[in-house]
Amino acid sequence: MIDPDGYRPNVGIVLMHPDGRVFWARRVRRDGWQFPQGGMNTDETPLEAMYRELQEETGLRADHVAVLGVTPGWLRYRLPSRAVRRNDRLVCIGQKQVWFLLQFTGREEDLNLAQTDKPEFDHWRWVDFWYPLEHVVNFKRGVYANALRHLAPFARQVAGMQAIPKIGFEQRRHHRPQRARKPPVRGAGKGPEAAGN
Repeated sequence: MIDPDGYRPNVGIVLMHPDGRVFWARRVRRDGWQFPQGGMNTDETPLEAMYRELQEETGLRADHVAVLGVTPGWLRYRLPSRAVRRNDRLVCIGQKQVWFLLQFTGREEDLNLAQTDKPEFDHWRWVDFWYPLEHVVNFKRGVYANALRHLAPFARQVAGMQAIPKIGFEQRRHHRPQRARKPPVRGAGKGPEAAGN
């Protein structure tokens, strides 16, 4: 499903440990790391799509998480020209996303990256809340900054200001984010070994 402007409706998921760290996963057969995300079906609401993608990509069910916040409206990013498939009847130039902040309430053993025949990720870990801003692929940085800036107040209600400190770009809406401090990766998840790690 692609809208008239060429954007595919999509949901993004920031899965947060109660201590403020977030789930960060490596794409299968690639060196890129990202948050879980995926396209919406025509008959789905963003919430329904989020729960489906959550289970497909992480193995978690609705009872393993609590919804803490959601971005208002769509956040968009354009694909780099090399990733745009121009042979298709409808050309997709990017994604428009609704982002959800979820508190992880399950056990780490509940995480299972091999839920489908074609897993999206092969390894995961918990990282500091702002860490993804400097470590996601360049063309997604703006949408990650907007999503995290909007979701940070909800995250602080659970994890506190010390776990999720304010950074400069939170105050500016339509400005490129300043480079965030490079936070250390605190602890690594015991990602399922079944997917090749």
